[in-house]
Amino acid sequence: MHYAKIMTNSNTFDAIVVGAGMTGSWAAKELTEKGLKTLVLERGREVKHVRDYPTANKAPWEFEYRGHLTKQEKEDYFIQHRKYNFDTGSKHFFVNDKEHRYEFPEDKPFWWFRGYQTGGRSLLWGRGAYRFSRLEFESNAKDGVGTDWPIRYDDIAPWYDYVEKFIGVAGAQHDVQTLPCGQHYLPPFDLNHGEKVVKERLEAHYTDRKLIPNPVAHITKAEPGQFKGRSECQSRNMCQRGCPYGAYFSANSSTIPAAEETGNMTLLPHSLVHSVIYDEKQDKAVGVRVINTETKEATEYHARVIFLCASTLTSTAILLNSKTPRFSEGLANSSGVLGHYLMDHHSGISGQGILEGGEDRIYKGSRPAMVAIPRFRNVDQQQMDFLRGYGIWGGAHRQGIDATQVGIGPGLKHNLTQYGPWVMTLGTQAETLPNYENRVEIDEDNPDQWGFPMIRVIAAYGENEMKMREDIYQQIEEMLEVAGLKEISVSTSEPVFGNTIHEMGTARMGRDPKNSVLNAFNQAHDVPNLFVTDGSCMASSGNVSTSLTYMALTARACDYAVKQMKAGNI
Repeated sequence: MHYAKIMTNSNTFDAIVVGAGMTGSWAAKELTEKGLKTLVLERGREVKHVRDYPTANKAPWEFEYRGHLTKQEKEDYFIQHRKYNFDTGSKHFFVNDKEHRYEFPEDKPFWWFRGYQTGGRSLLWGRGAYRFSRLEFESNAKDGVGTDWPIRYDDIAPWYDYVEKFIGVAGAQHDVQTLPCGQHYLPPFDLNHGEKVVKERLEAHYTDRKLIPNPVAHITKAEPGQFKGRSECQSRNMCQRGCPYGAYFSANSSTIPAAEETGNMTLLPHSLVHSVIYDEKQDKAVGVRVINTETKEATEYHARVIFLCASTLTSTAILLNSKTPRFSEGLANSSGVLGHYLMDHHSGISGQGILEGGEDRIYKGSRPAMVAIPRFRNVDQQQMDFLRGYGIWGGAHRQGIDATQVGIGPGLKHNLTQYGPWVMTLGTQAETLPNYENRVEIDEDNPDQWGFPMIRVIAAYGENEMKMREDIYQQIEEMLEVAGLKEISVSTSEPVFGNTIHEMGTARMGRDPKNSVLNAFNQAHDVPNLFVTDGSCMASSGNVSTSLTYMALTARACDYAVKQMKAGNI
């Protein structure tokens, strides 16, 4: 790999990619494999696969305080520690909230979960690898909320295939139209006894619902040489520490090594992109201004094509900060919608109950996957008093051994080997409608320690989401009852924007340059050699996790960009 010290003769490349995470690494792979000399700029430190996973194989007793967070850690990571996969074994992949501040109104909290390093949040994601269905790409046009997607499912389906084959996705073949299957799926993680019982009972009762294994980006079976440098999942469920086996997809184990192997990539860590340089005379972007986060020195780099993949809020903030006489409200923002229509899924409703029987059944390992009941509301027609829909996720497990129970002698020894009953848990992830008022802004009068304007997020869920949540609560309770569970409990909490870590939509794709920032190939309407392929580009949120769609759109955009470059159009 090339480093800064050997590129003193020129700061000019064929392509610049901003961000080395989920989408940035895909852009790096695609552009370098197509022969472009590509500069990848990552604001955080470099994390090398395996070498920089210091806690990957640590046992619980090897951590100080047995892994419990200290008061100081909770203060330093006052947002990050709220996430389920934040602990002492993974905290080095999350940002310190005191050092990386942002703003939001007191009455509209926004939780921004971040990882500033090579690989970004691809080291921390939940690995749910879902395709958007035909429904997702058509909903905006059908119900008139949001701008029409400039693509349909058939446009992106081949790119879903392409990405799934490379990253490795374990999933089951089924006929649920709201969650399309991939043709290159690896064997799914098996359902356990409790899940099989619940599946049978639910599907016998409902005609519109199926319980299926969750499609996840894990290698469950690999032929020799199929996934270079990666091996099969060991079901440790310690993914957030970095997987030394490379069993789940991360940029570090997969796309970055692929780009590096071409010899065409220059990766610069500690490189915060301040703004995109726009040339008024040439009417195009010609480079980026970069601040070294260690020395705070500023440097300019130039290229024929620029891909912003720094994550939704950051890519949008970079564009807002790239003002010119022509684009006084942010680069490529003639529409005025840049920064607006921020979306995130909503969750925070869950229920559980005890499944009687099956005490002679147990499972092995810690399966890093759930089960899913794909969207079943408003599918073939509008049937509810809210638009769009939601999915249900969950799983069954045996309650653990009670090591605190009272007893003595052989009876206690026997009891200490007995698991508790089966418990089935169901939760949700639901669609959020695009809303102009939900937005990200920058405060130019309040720069951070590196001179970048403070990012401010203003977002809240609306009436449609609240109506949907009422139905989610009722349906979770009903399904637990239909499954014959006992001691059922359902709970809900106030949804907080950002909590599902799927922020998106602030530089959306669209057919009309008057109400969108990007075209059907993630190309800026106003600046043809500028592409944005992270979550910023989304025109709607759907109800499934969006990472696979980001990756597919990135690969598709890179293919288009290179063809346009060869044709002399950019």
